[in-house]
Amino acid sequence: MSSGSAIRGSRVGSSPMRPDERSEPAPRREVIYFCAAGHASQVKFAAEAPAPETWDCPRCGQPAGLDGENPPGRLRAEPYKSHLAYVKERRSDEDGAKILAEALAKVRQRRGE
Repeated sequence: MSSGSAIRGSRVGSSPMRPDERSEPAPRREVIYFCAAGHASQVKFAAEAPAPETWDCPRCGQPAGLDGENPPGRLRAEPYKSHLAYVKERRSDEDGAKILAEALAKVRQRRGE
């Protein structure tokens, strides 16, 4: 028994499977980027848009450049930092002591000390 749909395999808001004959895709150009691992990536941009100097390689994640003979170097691997290490970069020891004193005062006030 049919579900009542006149056209099978269609849904509300679906577009035609082939491009519309009345429209034309925007002009594009292909730019090739090269990474230090030897990968070449083809990226398409709008014809009037300037291509960036570097692009992340989709295969290895390293930076890739436009010059195949001289690709950009590998990124330096950052060591793992804890949350405390990032906080210490932003705050001085005096600031930390002040914030700790305020927090302890709030805790003591709640406890009724």
